[in-house]
Amino acid sequence: MATRTDGNSGTSRADLIADTALTLLAERGMRGLTHRAVDERAGLPQGSTSNHARTRQALLEATVRRLAEQEARVLHPGQLFGPGEAPSAAGDPDQVSAVLAHALHLYLTRHPEYPVCRYELALEATRRPGLREFYDAAGRRFREPLVALMTAAGSAEPERHALSVVAWCEGMMFSCAAGSYSTSVPTEAELRKGFGELLYGMLAPRIR
Repeated sequence: MATRTDGNSGTSRADLIADTALTLLAERGMRGLTHRAVDERAGLPQGSTSNHARTRQALLEATVRRLAEQEARVLHPGQLFGPGEAPSAAGDPDQVSAVLAHALHLYLTRHPEYPVCRYELALEATRRPGLREFYDAAGRRFREPLVALMTAAGSAEPERHALSVVAWCEGMMFSCAAGSYSTSVPTEAELRKGFGELLYGMLAPRIR
């Protein structure tokens, strides 16, 4: 995931450090994520990571922030529709299902390290109140657009329905990243069908 690209090649040292931290987290788990390990893996002078993130809390926060940025490029609902493509107020569950399925399939097949990092950080956040607050704040960048998407799709209870969609996605991510389906990720068509069943079940009264 991480490549030595600080300098003039377009990636800042801060991003390099955070990307390397994600790589180590996916490969070695929380115990393998240290300031020294990041310096060594990124090919940076010793002490570089400490200068950027002086405490472990700061390093974990930088890692959470970078993971949210990377995941947003694939999963953020606001970026899944092009201009003029957002569902109308009347709702279009088929369109929403297709877009969400495409994004989730890309996430699971092209970025399998992301959910591993997500769960490592989520578990650590249960033991660190400061990180819990930071982790939850980062997650709101996904929740709020999804609530808006559910509203546009015709939901009468967009907050509750957004939670159901998030829970369904989280369950699928865990099953495919660390659960019994890690070697058999569903196809995009299968994910689309699953999203469709979920959305039509929630929105059926409004659609009829």
